[in-house]
Amino acid sequence: MKILLDTSTLVAALVETHPNHALAFPWLQKAKAKAFTGFVASHSIAELYSILTTLPIRPRISPATAVQLLKRDVFDQLEAVSLSKEDYAAVIEHLSGLGISGGAIYDALILRAAITANVDQIVTFNADDFRRVYPALAEKIVSPQP
Repeated sequence: MKILLDTSTLVAALVETHPNHALAFPWLQKAKAKAFTGFVASHSIAELYSILTTLPIRPRISPATAVQLLKRDVFDQLEAVSLSKEDYAAVIEHLSGLGISGGAIYDALILRAAITANVDQIVTFNADDFRRVYPALAEKIVSPQP
């Protein structure tokens, strides 16, 4: 099985004090154990670094610690999916056709990466937002459950 973990899932999995850590962490553990082939959108890697280094938690996650987390839990465990110029154009056309503007583009890019990797599931805490931007993927979009 091929599963893409989105940014919201990875932040929760990596930050022990995150309210959704207990729900997200098992997904990362399963990816590490090769229970499934794990994927991440390349865009999510940059987003993860940004979020991890600016989270309002104590102690703060330093840039050096964020890099260590990304190397250990993302780069070494998940396959990164990059998008082409054509993918970006297709996502923008898709959203335009739906009349969707603004920050939804970032969710749509993650979903385009899922399409590119031909994954079986997309794991996110933003399931409703994801389904709104790509209704055709609704059955593949799941939220971590207890």
